[in-house]
Amino acid sequence: MKFNKKLALVALISVYMTGCAVPGSHLDISDKNVVNTAEEDSPYVRDSSMSDKVNVFPLTAKNVSFFGGEIAVNSQPNQMLDTLIAQYEYHIGIGDVLDITIWDHPELTIPAGSYRSAEESGNWVGADGTIFYPYVGMVHVLGKTVSEVRYEIAKRLSRYIESPQVDVHVAAFRSQKAYITGEVNQPGQQEITNIPMTILDAVNKAGGLAEDADWRDVTLTRNGSIEHLSLYALIQKGDLTQNRLLQPGDILHVPRNDGQKIFVMGQVNAPQMLKIDREGMTLTEALSTAGGIDELSADATGVFVIRSSLDKTESLADVYQLDISDASSLAVGTEFHLKPYDIIYVTAVPLSRWNRVINELMPMIDEVHSLTETTNTIRNWP
Repeated sequence: MKFNKKLALVALISVYMTGCAVPGSHLDISDKNVVNTAEEDSPYVRDSSMSDKVNVFPLTAKNVSFFGGEIAVNSQPNQMLDTLIAQYEYHIGIGDVLDITIWDHPELTIPAGSYRSAEESGNWVGADGTIFYPYVGMVHVLGKTVSEVRYEIAKRLSRYIESPQVDVHVAAFRSQKAYITGEVNQPGQQEITNIPMTILDAVNKAGGLAEDADWRDVTLTRNGSIEHLSLYALIQKGDLTQNRLLQPGDILHVPRNDGQKIFVMGQVNAPQMLKIDREGMTLTEALSTAGGIDELSADATGVFVIRSSLDKTESLADVYQLDISDASSLAVGTEFHLKPYDIIYVTAVPLSRWNRVINELMPMIDEVHSLTETTNTIRNWP
């Protein structure tokens, strides 16, 4: 009997030691700042007594929309843009070619013959902003509209011709351009003409977005200022407040989606780096793409999303925990939208040794944070 008790005791100790020495990474939240969301209406309640630099937020059906919900984008008009388009007039610039017609006076209209195009035989705006016209002399046209030029020429010709009928239009738009760069099918310059051109017009004229375009964060540079806009909201959701009327010298840049990376690690069947596509990516989609969790070694209660904090004075990272031991919880994961450089980490059995895992992941979190800061700095560089 005593021998059997000793044997049982040795077996129990062996099992205990084996459990403590399970290979692989583990994650224990028992000594971390686990944020309880059930006590108050606030999205989260921080325990001020905790001094840990990593906060853990359990994901539930009630709070997932706050922590990982996508910002709602609705279709809405842009009355300011409509007004600007309605009031738009082209202003003549240096290098433009004007075509001027004096009705009933062909000798003034086509003195060089009828076999030349309007662009070839028109009046080129010189570097001083003027054109020459017979009987009128030098006319300053820079910055004027065709209506203003028409009135000026008719006024001067009235000394020689009774009630002259003058028509002026721009035969060639050469002075003013906007630039479409980055991930569009036909990048390059586009002329500003007498037809108002918006961002949506320019993208369509450039052949649409390329396959690797990041359409959620395009930049419009105007007079040294950068504005971030979303073509996703404009094109996909019909949010016309993201549209702009392009002006001369504007640069519209559509970046690559290289920065739209997430990392799936730990006890999944195919650990890998994934790219967030144009429609975005949820936690459940990422797990599915990585082949799901390893049913033999993964702890289904320990699916974590590690997100580097921008303000490290308060916390180094925010960690969101999803318990999928009940497979229905994967529905919660479909509501958690991932952000660039999120780390999805699935723990092994048992759920322990948080410090070891955090120590291993800290360099990665630091690098991700540094990379995001560098990316933001480059994007905001004047």
